[in-house]
Amino acid sequence: MEKMNQALTDIKPLDKGAMAEAGKRQDDLTKPQGSLGQLEFLSVQVAGIKRNPKPRIVHKVIFTLAGDHGVTKEGVSAYPSEVTPQMVYNFLRGGAAINVLARHVGARVVIADLGVASSLERHPDLRDKKVAMGTQNMARGPAMSNEEAIRSIEAGMELVEEELSKGMDILGTGDMGIGNTTASSAITAALTGAEVAAVTGRGTGIDDRGWEKKVKVIQKALELNRPNPKDAIDVLSKVGGLEIGGIAGVILAGARHGIPIVLDGFISGAAALIAAALSPHVIPYLIASHQSVEGGHKIILDHLGLKPLLNLGLRLGEGTGAALGISLVEASVKILDQMATFSEAGVSEKEDSHKE
Repeated sequence: MEKMNQALTDIKPLDKGAMAEAGKRQDDLTKPQGSLGQLEFLSVQVAGIKRNPKPRIVHKVIFTLAGDHGVTKEGVSAYPSEVTPQMVYNFLRGGAAINVLARHVGARVVIADLGVASSLERHPDLRDKKVAMGTQNMARGPAMSNEEAIRSIEAGMELVEEELSKGMDILGTGDMGIGNTTASSAITAALTGAEVAAVTGRGTGIDDRGWEKKVKVIQKALELNRPNPKDAIDVLSKVGGLEIGGIAGVILAGARHGIPIVLDGFISGAAALIAAALSPHVIPYLIASHQSVEGGHKIILDHLGLKPLLNLGLRLGEGTGAALGISLVEASVKILDQMATFSEAGVSEKEDSHKE
């Protein structure tokens, strides 16, 4: 717990001076002020995060964390839990959507086992951070112990720290775990106070009957475990997931080291709720890559005050949305750095409308 507490202490506010300088440059670029919309605000945010008025992004990393969920025993997913390890092997072979999109944007993918419920074969590209062989069934009791919840967060932090020496100008979050939309819905309901039905979606593609069952299972888990909304560790341990805790740790470490954090979808959003409940200071470091089809994701984004960059109807996870978001962040800082100002280009600025 010492590692986590130290990170919470070390997270600093964004650099207002760098943001002011970046904002001034944005206003001087050869375009009408504000004409590049959210890209302008994004570049200023990144300047504040990186404490540099002209930040550059070269090294991009996406963390895809895997874990299984005991709640799948309740029949809440359209896919069996065996899919989790099978997809991890697909990641390692480079054949998944996240591999394709990461290659497209020039990012490296860090694949980690936080709690897959089987023993995975050793692989040079697989990070073994297994805390437990999956979580327990939260519909029958706590998903994990407090100690396991803290360990999952610190394992995520370790992943970031181990990658820093290779270079990391921006990071994205991703997940893999059958049943993790159920845990994310429970976390979202617990920490935002929203109704379970409002935060529960179709996950991997369940039908109406499956969705109704999923809502009842989540309600049962919340009533049984009574997670304390004022205690993020209590919420994570009672109704969360090991990979969700790991992503929360990635977020905390990213903020601690002044790295922009591009969130993927619903699962990453639930992890961001945990991280923000531990330290609201992480929120300015967060960039929402997209708004997921999962209804609970919009509730998370509204709760955190985040505006998504994209709305493409995505619901895959893995870090796919984060990869696309990273490309937009990179575009925003290139505009700030490489575009000419009016004086540099010799272009006349907007005339004062009050002149006669």
